[in-house]
Amino acid sequence: MEEAHKLPPELTGRLRALAHDLSNSIETIMQACYLLGQANLQGNGKKWVELIDTAAQDAASINRAIREILRSQS
Repeated sequence: MEEAHKLPPELTGRLRALAHDLSNSIETIMQACYLLGQANLQGNGKKWVELIDTAAQDAASINRAIREILRSQS
């Protein structure tokens, strides 16, 4: 029964590649956000960095969940 819920191997392979590429993009955003956070930003600038950081952390968490689902497809 569980076999019926498995994705085709070519699809899981493609999704794994996309998740990996997405991880790279998220990491770049997180690093840039970190560097911006080291700047002496005030007011709205600081709030925007915090907003970007939170969104990047959420995206990374979602991507990890996707990768875990794909691992279970193996």
